[in-house]
Amino acid sequence: MTELPLEPFFAGPGLDRADALRADPDALRALSASDGALQLQWNDGLPLLRDDGRLTWAPAENPELFLGFDGECPCFSAIEPVVSGAFAAFPLMAVLHPADAPLFAAALSLSRWHCNHRFCSNCGHSSEAVRGGWSRQCPSCVAEHFPRVDPVVIMLAEHDGRLLLGRQPQYPAGRYSALAGFVEVGETLEAAVARELFEEAGIRVRNVRYVASQPWPFPSSLMIGCHAEAEYSELKIDTAELEDARWFTRDEVEAALSEDPLALFQPPPKAAIARTLLERWVAS
Repeated sequence: MTELPLEPFFAGPGLDRADALRADPDALRALSASDGALQLQWNDGLPLLRDDGRLTWAPAENPELFLGFDGECPCFSAIEPVVSGAFAAFPLMAVLHPADAPLFAAALSLSRWHCNHRFCSNCGHSSEAVRGGWSRQCPSCVAEHFPRVDPVVIMLAEHDGRLLLGRQPQYPAGRYSALAGFVEVGETLEAAVARELFEEAGIRVRNVRYVASQPWPFPSSLMIGCHAEAEYSELKIDTAELEDARWFTRDEVEAALSEDPLALFQPPPKAAIARTLLERWVAS
């Protein structure tokens, strides 16, 4: 197959995170008090965007999280309550500038983690943000806790030139996307792909290959895109997980991606790695 045409949305370098500075609280305080320090602005549980899709910044006033450097400029954020799910953020993601997407994802995940993990999981005492907000420490038992990232496999299964796509009940009308599921304890990525495809669609697969990954801040996942070859096409759909699943030809997928009004389905949004996987497959 060909190389990916573009990085998945939310991927990319973002800011210089300056990890070495996180352990120096005096240096971080000095940076946050400097004339050029900026703070990310929020609105209704999401980072605030300008009309051109770029993130909005103001002078630092409540620099709880050190996000990193934009050139010479230190960038911070307050710890803000965050919207509950991806669907509330999709309209914003449709206009978010790709250059700011990695920072958008990091700020969203980090702020949500702090809001949801204010107490030590070891002893139950309230914990404090340390290392510029990139961990929390318990003043009682001194345990240090780090932001959690959950690995999720998201995959295209192919059989005889067709792709398997599924539909969940909460999707907008007509949308089909790649199947996905969390990697379980003690499981490889390849095993997770094979298990999820068998559990949700009843197919056995082989030759599982990694394609690309994407940070997904809803709530804080790493989407691991894969491609697999199905051994047969007969489906047995788990209706507790999927409303429907079907095989689609290359022409049918291409029509959906090109927004053909006669297309058989609506593709996933451009911000989702599932869209990147479909674009890559059509271009291969």
